[in-house]
Amino acid sequence: MKKFALIGHPVAGSLSPVLIKAAYQGRYTYDLVDREHFEEAWDVFVHEYDGINVTAPFKQDAFAKVDFLDPQAQATGAVNLVIPRSGGYAGYNTDVDGVLVALRETGLSFADALVVGNGGAARAAVYAARALGCTVTVCGRSVEKAAALRCPAVSLEDASRLHPDLIIYTLPGRAPVPQGLPFSGAVVLEAEYRIPQLSAGDCRLYVSGRRWMLGQAVAGYRLFTGEEPDVQEMLRAL
Repeated sequence: MKKFALIGHPVAGSLSPVLIKAAYQGRYTYDLVDREHFEEAWDVFVHEYDGINVTAPFKQDAFAKVDFLDPQAQATGAVNLVIPRSGGYAGYNTDVDGVLVALRETGLSFADALVVGNGGAARAAVYAARALGCTVTVCGRSVEKAAALRCPAVSLEDASRLHPDLIIYTLPGRAPVPQGLPFSGAVVLEAEYRIPQLSAGDCRLYVSGRRWMLGQAVAGYRLFTGEEPDVQEMLRAL
C-alpha cells in the first residue's frame, strides 16, 4: 500500500487524511508529520513515504530541496507537493489549482486583487489571481517580504486605502486580523480553514478555505496516485 503524508508545523486538524480516505475508499495511508524543523520532516519523508504534501512553514524549503519543478512551482517559488522521480524529487504547487477552483466556483470575475500575507500560500494566490486577469497588490507585516512576490506591495496600514474586488487572505488562523483591511464590498477567500478568522466578517461574499483545500487535494491526489479521486465522496467528507 502506498503511503502519503503532510509535513509542516503545526499540522493537527488537517483534513488531508479524511479527504484521501474518502477519495479512494481507504486504499491509501495518509499521515500527519509534525516537525519543527524542515530537515527532520524531509528525512521522515525520504525513508517512509511515497509522496508528501507540504504546508507552512516549509513550502519554500521544499522548493529549494527538489530536483525538478513543475511550471506552477517554478513560477511561485513554493512547493506544496513532492513525489520521488527517477533521478531525484519532483516538486509541484497545487495550491494554485485550489485558488482557481475556489474562485471560479463563485461564477464571478475580478479586476483588482489584494493578497494579504507573503508566505507560500500568498505566492500561489498571486499566481492564480493573475491567471484570472487581476491586477494584484500584496500587503504584509513586512513590505520588503511582500515586494519579493514581484508585484506592487503596500503596508497593512496603506492597504486600507485600496478598493479591491477580491481579497485572498493567507495569514495563519492564530494570527490577529490586521485592522482596517478593505473587506467591505470584496469577495474574500481565506486560506485557513481550521481556525478561520473572517467567516463572520463584513464582505460581499466569503469563500471558505475548505474550497481551496478541496481543489488542491483533487489535483494533488491525481499526482500521487495516477488515479481520479472520488470528488463527490470528498465533498461529503468536507
